[in-house]
Amino acid sequence: MTDITPSLSDYPYQVTLPTRWQDNDIYGNVNNVVFYSFFDTAVNRFLCDEAGMDFRTSPVVAHVVSSQCQFISHVAYPEDVDVGVRVAKIGRSSVTYGVSIYAGTNERRVAHGQFVHVFVDRSTGRVVPVPARTRTALERIIESL
Repeated sequence: MTDITPSLSDYPYQVTLPTRWQDNDIYGNVNNVVFYSFFDTAVNRFLCDEAGMDFRTSPVVAHVVSSQCQFISHVAYPEDVDVGVRVAKIGRSSVTYGVSIYAGTNERRVAHGQFVHVFVDRSTGRVVPVPARTRTALERIIESL
């Protein structure tokens, strides 16, 4: 059987994030909810750094409408994690990201999932097309099939 599990290098955008003492639960693991925070931080970091979005002033903002996560392996403070981000699909007004979290020197995959943004006009809350600059940035990290 062929192993098709992606490695960190399969994700064109990557960010390293620290775990914090408070991230651990009573069992000594990073708590499940923290993985969603890692997803959110990595995706929004991409939008800020690569697509030029300023969430404080941009007339268009991205709202999370769906997210899911599958947990694979243990991770705990004080390990740092590497979060890989790529785009699975770009629609007219939405984008679906594929996100994976890796930890340790051997970059073991500890979680993966999807994260969906819909772009809306900040002042009206109405759905709008993905802004051109954002679309261009997203197209640079679309996953190759």
